[in-house]
Amino acid sequence: MDLGRLRTFRELADRGSVTAAARALHCTPSAVSQQIKALQGEVGLPLTEPAGRGLRLTDAGRALVARADEVLAALDRAESELDTYRSAPRGRVRVAIFQSAALMLLPGLLHRVAEYDGLELDVRDIDMTPPEVPGLVADYDVVVAHRDEHAPPFGTDRLEAVHLLREPMDVALPAGHRLASRRRVELADLADEKWISVDFGFPVDDVLRSLTVRTGVRPQVVQRINDFRITERLVAAGHGIALLPRYTMDTRRGSGLVCRPLAGIRAARHVEAVCRRGAAARPAVAAVIDSLRAEVAELTS
Repeated sequence: MDLGRLRTFRELADRGSVTAAARALHCTPSAVSQQIKALQGEVGLPLTEPAGRGLRLTDAGRALVARADEVLAALDRAESELDTYRSAPRGRVRVAIFQSAALMLLPGLLHRVAEYDGLELDVRDIDMTPPEVPGLVADYDVVVAHRDEHAPPFGTDRLEAVHLLREPMDVALPAGHRLASRRRVELADLADEKWISVDFGFPVDDVLRSLTVRTGVRPQVVQRINDFRITERLVAAGHGIALLPRYTMDTRRGSGLVCRPLAGIRAARHVEAVCRRGAAARPAVAAVIDSLRAEVAELTS
């Protein structure tokens, strides 16, 4: 079975269309179609079937792509075993990270990775929702992602998720707010407040909506802003309150903000490093994940 065709088939499975796979492979859609057709000829089974204007994998196709992951991961492991003969992890690791995690982790991560000779980090900040993470793994070696703690984990038979931290979500209040002097606040005490949340589908909004389901208190959302620094300034100016992650919120003296935990409610997001199964066997990827863990440990100590 041709390895190049297997890689092409995996790209089709990861990206969902011939056109997207061709774009990722820097070739034409017809070249991708020919590779898939040739692979089907090799295995003697249909691997795709029409679905509307596109294609979807057959049962045989889904089984093959899982095995393709294993075969290609085995090749990665073989390459990584050769890497172990070198003195340190080497090469370029592509990392996608959501913005607030970049604020929290990226400066220290870059310092740690700089200690490895020959290891390069190529980082992109991406405003990602949980359903977008598997697609990002097709383009990046490591995706630093977040999800509501009540949402299903990212790990599957094709993805591996390394837990980095559970980050509590606290209520951000203006410094002069009537509840700012309390150590904790009840969600019911905030029922009449105006809230600033994020776009639908992002984990912070998922947390806020799960609180609604669990308590029956429906927040009045007046603005949806994805940049937490903007939200902090709006809260400090008295335009509303917000649910924000504890370790990335700026509550230094003069910020105009205070953060208070919710009483009697566990509200948090999980931050995880997601990669293809087997990718962490590559020393360079393992070094980056270890550096992320070390940075989190220092942050939360």
